[in-house]
Formats: sequence, structure tokens, C-alpha cells
Amino acid sequence: MVKIQQNTLYGEAAARIRDMINDGALLPGARVPEKQLCEQFGISRTPLREALKVLASEGMVELLPNRGARIMRLTRSTLEQTYSVMGALEGLSGELACCHITEQEIDAIQALHDRMLEHYRAGDIHAYFALNHQIHDAIMAASRNDVLRETHNSLSHRIQRVRYATTMSDEHWAQAVAEHEAMIHCLRQRDGERMGAILREHLRHKLNVAAASGVIDD
Repeated sequence: MVKIQQNTLYGEAAARIRDMINDGALLPGARVPEKQLCEQFGISRTPLREALKVLASEGMVELLPNRGARIMRLTRSTLEQTYSVMGALEGLSGELACCHITEQEIDAIQALHDRMLEHYRAGDIHAYFALNHQIHDAIMAASRNDVLRETHNSLSHRIQRVRYATTMSDEHWAQAVAEHEAMIHCLRQRDGERMGAILREHLRHKLNVAAASGVIDD
């Protein structure tokens, strides 16, 4: 593995550990193997522990006094609370986006949507979720509210691993596609009220899919 450059030590370490958590290489409840990661990344304990502080602020790891850190478990209660707040944020982003978005931005979202469908049909789930994230981020960016976007991104890190571990049925897949197409229609019509409602419902459906997949604790 390529060594981390000195000028991005703790930020890059945090990004790599975040990916390991999302990919399942570090499991919920497991201790963070600090010595192993230091050797793997080619860094000292100091930047690694700074990285763990960043991840703790995102709700991805739990810092244990004088005992290192462990990967946070996601319970249904935690997930419900997180999705509730994210639903409110995404709903607001949709309402604002309908006020500010350009036709060029809508066309770009449509192109992302079309590519997302291709990846799902090809069975490339990681590419599918990556494009899904880009669509929601593009809507968030169109809100023209940097504070809203920053707050949403921080919460999004907490549940990203659930998205990758979730198995979608054909029924859930059809529902998600229909909701995305409805979002694009609302953007073109500048229907902020309907757009906000769809986004909030979309997040609620994601929670139900995660719960049905058995990837969270009770």
C-alpha cells in the first residue's frame, strides 16, 4: 500500500479508516488495530489518533479512555434519529434547490441518474451507490447553502456503511428509481414543496430497507 504523504497525514488516515469501515474491513464493535494501521499507512501514532478523533466526531468510532478506540455499532434507534435529521436536511435542500437550480444542473443530475441505472443493472453496487450519493450531493449543492451541505455531509458518513451492506429487493429498487425520477420532475417544475416531501419520504424508505436487510442492531 502507498505510504501517506506528510502534509495530509491525519486527514488521509481518517479517509482510509472510513473506507475500511464502510467496506467491512473493520467491523462494528471491533477494536481499532492502531499498531497495525500505523505500519500499514507508514505513520506514527500521533496522526492516527488525530484521525480517530475526526472519526469519533462523525460517530464512526468510539474513543475509549486509555484503551484506544473501537468501531461504533449502529442501532436502529441511532439510525432512526440520524435518518430523521437527514430527512429534514434533505427536504430543506430540495425546497431551496428548486429556487436556485439551473437547467444545466438538472441535466447533469439526469445524466447521473441514467448512469446510476446502468450500474445497477450491471450489478456494480458500489458504482451505483457512488452515483446515488453524487445525485443527492448535487441537489444539496443546488440549495446554495454551505452550512446545510456541511451538516448533511457530516451525518452522511455515519450511515454510509449501512448503504453498502444493504440488499435491495426488486420492489425497493423500483421504488427508489421512481422517487429519483419524481425528484428530477420536481426540479424541472420548480416544485419545492413536493420535492421536499419526496426527499423526506425517500430517506424513510432507506431506513426501512436497512432494517429489513438486518445490517443494524436492535
